[in-house]
Amino acid sequence: MFAFSFTVFVSLFQLLPAAPYRVLDLGGSTGVAGLFLGLLTYSSALSAPFTGAITDRIGQRRVLIGVSLILAACSLSYAFINSYRVMLAVVVVHGLFWSGLLSASSAYMTATIPESRRAEGLGYWGMASVMAIAIAPALGLWVFHRGWVALCLEIAALNLLMTAIAWRLPDDRKSAAADLVNPVDPGNPVKRGLVEWRVVLLSITLSLVAFGYGGLTSFASLFADDLGVKPSTVFLTAMAATILLGRLTLGRKLDKLGHRRMFLIVMQAPALGLLALSLAQGRLSMIAAGLIFGAGFGLMYPAYAAYVIRHVAAHRRGAAFGAIIAAFDTGVGTGSSALGGLIHHFGFRVGFATAAGLAALSLPYFLFAEHRLGYKKD
Repeated sequence: MFAFSFTVFVSLFQLLPAAPYRVLDLGGSTGVAGLFLGLLTYSSALSAPFTGAITDRIGQRRVLIGVSLILAACSLSYAFINSYRVMLAVVVVHGLFWSGLLSASSAYMTATIPESRRAEGLGYWGMASVMAIAIAPALGLWVFHRGWVALCLEIAALNLLMTAIAWRLPDDRKSAAADLVNPVDPGNPVKRGLVEWRVVLLSITLSLVAFGYGGLTSFASLFADDLGVKPSTVFLTAMAATILLGRLTLGRKLDKLGHRRMFLIVMQAPALGLLALSLAQGRLSMIAAGLIFGAGFGLMYPAYAAYVIRHVAAHRRGAAFGAIIAAFDTGVGTGSSALGGLIHHFGFRVGFATAAGLAALSLPYFLFAEHRLGYKKD
């Protein structure tokens, strides 16, 4: 599953930095080029609660195989599309199936990891995406310089490799019958509907933090350029390093110390990191801000996911992860676009300070929503 997810994100993050150049080559404007990522993100976010629930009914391994083949077809089609409008239409379809892939892989991974080490395992598995993001953009641009068609063919080949890896996975349907009645949730999944609305509402907590994360991925390097800091990726590098280090060290203690307890502790760090970034004056202060943000952000998701899954029936894990992905992706997409406007009118410091304020609201919102929705504390 680590190999599968690593291949998934290497393929996607080769496409994302190169696609805007292709849109420009086809006659689109800079604003239209930015829609490629925006449409992918929002398509994934809006469809995730539904595709996640459908995953529970079809079977996670089947979804991983089928969606990998569909993504290969999407990647191949980009090579022959000569209209940026058609390209943007295809990326909406791409995002819809992408959400199913994320929900299915998360649910499959959760079922594979022993419950007593769930947060630790999710943290280790999540490093696949961090490692992929570290190498994929540079690799994608290198291949793109040798031709757009070459890049699309290479990404399609990676999607087929994903299919082969998924094919080799044990079938989750063999043990699904034992999970149809779960003490946590004995209700009928059909009567409950497709969407896990309780998880959606609680996961707005993640949206408040993801708003700032979406802005960081787009504007942290530009802020470094504005300050004259070199290299411009210093914040993102510090953030990624802390995420990896935290998951390899403290990640092992999340299950022992309690998922909720650790989540309440680490979720405060992203707001502090964003505030520190808004006050940064040079390289050292940007590095410090990256370390603070990454220290909380890297442990936040595995602690939160492990906590939520304890309150969801085994046969509803796909729906639960679909709800989590929907909230997170909505925050990322909104942050990336809204912070652009804030920064344009008021500057980087106001933009990042605003993101810090929203992230700070995540703690009181979580406590309020947890109480109103009836979640049980550790």
